[in-house]
Order: sequence, then structure tokens, then C-alpha cells
Amino acid sequence: MNDVLNRIRGGLVVSCQAYPGEPMLDPRTMAQVAQAAVAGGAVAIRAKGLDDLRAMRPVLDVPLIGLVKVGAEGVYITPTLADARAVADTGCEIVALDGTRRPRPDGLSLAETVAGLKQSHPGVLVMADCGSAADAETAQRAGVDVLGTTLAGYTGERPKTDGPDWECVRAVLALADRPVFVEGRVHAPAQAAEAIRLGAWTVVVGTAITHPATLTGWFATAVAEAAL
Repeated sequence: MNDVLNRIRGGLVVSCQAYPGEPMLDPRTMAQVAQAAVAGGAVAIRAKGLDDLRAMRPVLDVPLIGLVKVGAEGVYITPTLADARAVADTGCEIVALDGTRRPRPDGLSLAETVAGLKQSHPGVLVMADCGSAADAETAQRAGVDVLGTTLAGYTGERPKTDGPDWECVRAVLALADRPVFVEGRVHAPAQAAEAIRLGAWTVVVGTAITHPATLTGWFATAVAEAAL
């Protein structure tokens, strides 16, 4: 457990995820994207979907943070204990799940979910994707191993900021007695570096590295505006 976290500390985690309807939504493609990220210096990979995770595990020699997404609103990131166990079965060292205070689809509390996963998969670490400092405080009491700021701005509790929600990041860091992974709208190297300077264990970057459609859109918009 400590070895996994020590391998990640102070490094960059890259989130490699494609979405329904996108050409890159293919396990082989996403495994290659993950390999490219590792070649560039990623110390771990975060990915979604059982097929993608199964494709990545044999070709990656860095820790894998796994999740599934069920639906697109409410509690949808690894929402149930059964989902968490299925993710752990793929060989991920860390299972990421919704770490908010909202009701879970299977009726279990976050603490019950964490306990159930650790009972069936005692070597797996649990990352709580939180939307606020209050979420992080509750998740910490529930026994998770890692706190993430992943959902800040996406649960309705906090406004969605342009870049990282630094106010939330600072508040989580102030209360945490375990590793904090800063994640969520980290779109520039300077922002990633700032997260580490503030005391984050690691920083997770996805869109700005592995989502070509969004990256192309940023450039296309800037060019179109300049041409007006």
C-alpha cells in the first residue's frame, strides 16, 4: 500500500478516458494512449471502463487508478460496491469512487462501501472523488486512503471554476491526514506545479493531455476568433 503511494508521490498522474460516441473509445486505443503518457513521464494512469482497464493492466508497469461510470449524473463514478469490486478485479492498485455525501444507488453508505471493498480486496487502495471539503472530511472518516478534488464544481455544492478550484483544494489539504490528489480542470503545467507546491501528493491531468477533441476545440476557437 505504501509502496504504491510512494511511487506516485510528487509525480503526474494522467487520466486516459474517452467518451461515448468518440472515435477513441476503444480499449486498444486507450491502452496505447496510456502507454504514451507513461513514456512522457506519467507515474500512474487513471482510466475508466472494465475493458479499458483490462487492456491497460498487462502493458503498464505503473500504478493504475480504475473506475467505471454508470450514467452521467448524480452518483455515477463507481457508484456501487459491486462496481468497485469489479474494478478491483481488473488488477488496479487504486479504485476511484464517488466520495460525496449524496445517496448511493445501492443504498450503502460510503463507509459501508469502503469496508466491503477492503474486505473482499484487502490490498486495494480507495480514492474518494470529492466535490467539497465537507465531502473530503466525511470520506476521511469513512476510511478511504486517498482524497481527490475531482468533483469540485460538478455536484452543485460549489461553483464550477475556470481552472482548478483552488479554494476547495486548500480547504481539503488543510483538513486531510492522508494523501490528496488534486484533480479537476488542471489545464496548464503551471497549474499542475501549483498543486504540488500547495502540498498535493500528486496531480491528475486528463483533458489537457489526452482529449484531442477538446484540445482541438481550444485552438480552433482561438483561430476563429482571431479571423473575425
